[in-house]
Amino acid sequence: MQVALVVGNVVAAQKNEKLEGAKLMLVQPLTPDGKAKGGVVLAIDAVGAGIGDRVLLVQDGKAAMQVLGRGVAAVDAAIVGVVDEVEIA
Repeated sequence: MQVALVVGNVVAAQKNEKLEGAKLMLVQPLTPDGKAKGGVVLAIDAVGAGIGDRVLLVQDGKAAMQVLGRGVAAVDAAIVGVVDEVEIA
């Protein structure tokens, strides 16, 4: 799991039936100090995040698929939480 920033939405008029009604978001993974890390990722939103939110991102296919709760679906990443605060000691 990692912290990421929601940078956009994706609208897909046609998609696999297991993804019907699922919100698709573009997220930018972040380093612990908040800098961009790697490329932007397409993720299923399981918590109602919005553009500009810092979120918890799961990039394990099996865990992401379980968050969707629809059996076997083509999911690689999922947003599983909205981050309120990050504190580094």
